[in-house]
Amino acid sequence: MTATLAIDAGQTSVKVRLQGAGRTADWSAPGVRTDGPLLPQLAAVVDRAVADGHAFERLALGVSGLESADTEAAALLARHGGLRSVHIAHDSVTAFLGALGDGRGAVVASGTGVVTLAVGRNEVARVDGWGHLIGDAGSGFWIGRAGLDAVMRAHDGRGGPTALTGLVAADFPDIERAYLELQADPDRVRRTAGYARAVTAAAAEGDAVASAILAAAGRELALSAVAGLRRVGEAERPRVRGIGGVFTAPPLAAAFTDAVQEALPGAEVAVGETDPLDGAQALPDVAPASALAARIAVARAN
Repeated sequence: MTATLAIDAGQTSVKVRLQGAGRTADWSAPGVRTDGPLLPQLAAVVDRAVADGHAFERLALGVSGLESADTEAAALLARHGGLRSVHIAHDSVTAFLGALGDGRGAVVASGTGVVTLAVGRNEVARVDGWGHLIGDAGSGFWIGRAGLDAVMRAHDGRGGPTALTGLVAADFPDIERAYLELQADPDRVRRTAGYARAVTAAAAEGDAVASAILAAAGRELALSAVAGLRRVGEAERPRVRGIGGVFTAPPLAAAFTDAVQEALPGAEVAVGETDPLDGAQALPDVAPASALAARIAVARAN
């Protein structure tokens, strides 16, 4: 069996799996920074695996924020002489493969950020995944920021009271300095996304403001799924999956399911966790005739 090193490089963490010779080993590393060059970060993960004595002939990567897949694939192949092939794709592709395999439908993957991929018979549509400044609607960052915004509105008298105030005040005793500390933090995106947990906790205790934020996030994620499916011609009884940490919040999952089924009656909707490493590992086996094949960059040794 050809040994494969599969990598899921997300903003929160990098997950790695080595499979071959009858054994499987999984481990993790810190997440990638999408505001800097990706190649050195990816190469460092592969270098670490080699330094730890792992041998592999295939490298398969799903990467957040990936823009130059062909360049990255060729560079990684050239850097590691023992490789026979490198398969690399945006993490929306590997999220789809992990949830629905090499088939049709839509997968919404929402963690710190969010991206939706819809796959039809011949077409693929990516929806959102445009980063926290101009996109990522319904993501952990979006939810966390909405929670912080609700706290400041309550503080100012622009919004109603919320239990989120107490949860946020535990981190910022002087609430009026919270924005200064967050702006100065180089890890502010992940830190802001972390407040999605506070929103989920407050909603579970019956806080109306937090519940409304989660419901709005679910509707935003549904909107992305529906838009993608319509673009690829899969709006009749499609398969839809919501994966990632935000879907563990019941109000969000319910709002997502209801909004998709309202827009597309008969849609088969499910939410839950899948292992993105399953999708990365599947990259080398995507059929050439698949609509996804064009989204996967491949470099092979001569």
